[in-house]
Amino acid sequence: MSIQDWSNEIMVVELAEDPLFTDELASVMVRLREQPKHLVLNFSAVGFVNSANAARLLRLRKIAIEHKRRIVICDVDPQVWGVFMVMGLDKLFEHTDDMATALATLQMNLPNSARH
Repeated sequence: MSIQDWSNEIMVVELAEDPLFTDELASVMVRLREQPKHLVLNFSAVGFVNSANAARLLRLRKIAIEHKRRIVICDVDPQVWGVFMVMGLDKLFEHTDDMATALATLQMNLPNSARH
């Protein structure tokens, strides 16, 4: 996993395959509480999502909402996206096809002074 501060307002998280995925989300939650930022979660390396992953994603979403931050997920494998749809996560998370679009989606809604 890699966590990068893309700007003062946006953090990019490159998720890894489980079993690291769930632990990575825990560290992202800690960081989001300490330094609230909008998140881009890149799922390009994730081949499956289980119930523990989904629970962590929902907790992460709750923290983001509490801090008035957004989460955009991107680059999700079609099989993983199918699991998102079955679990109803597709309706709870913003999503884009790629990282550039995810960053643009968040950046377009930032005040001019906060843009990268």
